[in-house]
Amino acid sequence: MFNLVEKRRWFFIISGLLVALSLIILAVTFIRFGTPLRLAVDFTGGSLFVLHFDGPATETAIRQVFADHGLEEAIIQRLGRPEDNTWQVRTKEVSAEQVRALMSDLSARVAPVNRDLTTYETVSPIVGGEVTRAAGIAIAVAAILIIGYIWYSFRQIPHSIRYGISAITAMIHDLIIVLGFYALMGLLQGWEVDALFLTATLTVTSFSVQDTIVMFDRIRENLPRYRGEPLERIANRSILETIHRSLATQLNAIFVMIAIILFGGETIRPFITAMLAGMLVGTYSSFGIAVPLVVEWEIAAERNKQASK
Repeated sequence: MFNLVEKRRWFFIISGLLVALSLIILAVTFIRFGTPLRLAVDFTGGSLFVLHFDGPATETAIRQVFADHGLEEAIIQRLGRPEDNTWQVRTKEVSAEQVRALMSDLSARVAPVNRDLTTYETVSPIVGGEVTRAAGIAIAVAAILIIGYIWYSFRQIPHSIRYGISAITAMIHDLIIVLGFYALMGLLQGWEVDALFLTATLTVTSFSVQDTIVMFDRIRENLPRYRGEPLERIANRSILETIHRSLATQLNAIFVMIAIILFGGETIRPFITAMLAGMLVGTYSSFGIAVPLVVEWEIAAERNKQASK
């Protein structure tokens, strides 16, 4: 039987390097931009346009007009159906003169702008701060509930709290790596954190814990079934019994995400890529971090117990 748990030291080394690299990238981004991740106008404040055209318009054409006015970082998103010809554009704050120039160029180079339906407003960074705090609180509450749930559900097996703490450790591991990846793309491709990224982050936490709980649950079922076997062997057996189902489930979502990345719009690509990275690292951390961490913890505790006798 192929023993994944036996190779846990290699998993720990690989994860340690990835986490360290992610922290370095976050530090470089902080030194360069003043924040660990480049922030979009949702967090820094800026201007929000809702553009209504009287004819067909494309994201590429709109982006080119804004780029020509020094607004290369503009976040452009279609609203409603394609035939509505309505687009939302978020940029850094622009002056009244720039707004007039933009409207004129959009009408001339893209399609006539319906001035009666088009709106423009300033976005306050307070909204982004409130959303960030809410997301942070949501993750903290989720972590507490996960520990409590695993502790209660696994209460019939020894040291059930260790399973909950290991699951949260794997989740934090995944979040750090995803943040580091996004920070790297911010340096290379200019990706910025917006409200969609927070959605991706919260989704990553659920992906991270889902597979972990499935594997932990199989360990709980196998402990009485293979009583007398070392925990390392039972844990490895449990991983091999569940990993094929996890991979099959995740691959279905991964194929869809890859298709969206390749053929979807420019605006949604960073969001989907962040989710894809989180799903990949979450699948790995379930068998590479969470389960091996429980095994290592149990072995270390038993070793200390024997040494104290």
